[in-house]
Amino acid sequence: MAIWNLGSINIDHVYRLVHLPQPGETVPSQAYSVGLGGKGANQSVAAAQAGAMTHHLGAIGRDDEWVVDRLRAAGVCPADIQRLPGEVTGHAVILVDRDAENAIVIHPGANRAISAEDLRGALKRIKAQDTLLIQNETGCQIEAARIARATGARVIYSAAPFDIDAVRDVLPHVSVLAMNAGEAEQLFAALSGELPVEGLLITRGAEGAEYRDLRRGVTHRQPAFRVAPVDTTAAGDTFAGYFAAALDRGDTVADALRLAAAAAALKVTRPGASDAIPTLEEVLDFIRSQDA
Repeated sequence: MAIWNLGSINIDHVYRLVHLPQPGETVPSQAYSVGLGGKGANQSVAAAQAGAMTHHLGAIGRDDEWVVDRLRAAGVCPADIQRLPGEVTGHAVILVDRDAENAIVIHPGANRAISAEDLRGALKRIKAQDTLLIQNETGCQIEAARIARATGARVIYSAAPFDIDAVRDVLPHVSVLAMNAGEAEQLFAALSGELPVEGLLITRGAEGAEYRDLRRGVTHRQPAFRVAPVDTTAAGDTFAGYFAAALDRGDTVADALRLAAAAAALKVTRPGASDAIPTLEEVLDFIRSQDA
């Protein structure tokens, strides 16, 4: 069993502010940092930290090899990351206020220029017992999902940033659709009838998360762990990566939800994105402390 993640890789430029700027307002930054991010990279790091063999499928520009080194150090296999001449590595400008809320601007760069031919070559190795993760921050999502489902692999699709046309196109090849509460509202408003997926994973921030098993008509709910948030960046990606890794190794949905909720809770107590995602040992220690 393994996780394969066709995912974005971004360089995060993080500015810490007293409050998020209003239109036309200039706000001084109290701190600045650069780190590894992108929904894809975050999910790969989370899955690897959760103990899954994780292969990242993505692309960067030629001058940012430190990004690959950072993924490798987190336990992610970076062998299938493409280096694209003439493209810049994707990057994000992230504003974080004193209440840990954020606003993000993304430039996709190499994430949207992934070679379909190279991707098909890498996915020849995916197996029926594996899991593919995809999000809305790269090219070739439909191609990757189609290949994975044809082998019998599970496909977990994070419908973010939300785009209803992208969702419609990829949905026939998806096993589990993952969204936050706002994205779920947009989806239900745009689509009627039964969804052609096995399950819906909906994260609700401080209200927890739920998994709707559409085959069995059962809903599993997991309350959020109460923590003092420092930075909510990558919380949803941490949840998705841990959830996928838990299912990949055969955990029940209920156990996967609990593990993922604990990982996300621990993540928001730390500043940063990929670099702040906790290890499995840290998450298990956190759960034990909550149970005590």
